[in-house]
Amino acid sequence: MQYIRIRNLREDMDMTQTDMAKVLFISQRTYSYYESGGHDIPTEVLVRIADFYQVSVDYLLNRTDKREVNR
Repeated sequence: MQYIRIRNLREDMDMTQTDMAKVLFISQRTYSYYESGGHDIPTEVLVRIADFYQVSVDYLLNRTDKREVNR
């Protein structure tokens, strides 16, 4: 599974993969694998990405088009 929305959100903020990897405390290579679908994203990291962008995990996974987080 490719994570298109994760890449799009990162690019919308004019961030590099290296920038995002630093936010997540992972290597750029690992982050690159996540974006390309080479590796599944662990739940903990997926939640950190959703929190960073203030979107729902379902939005990141293409399960909904609603970006809002239900709290």
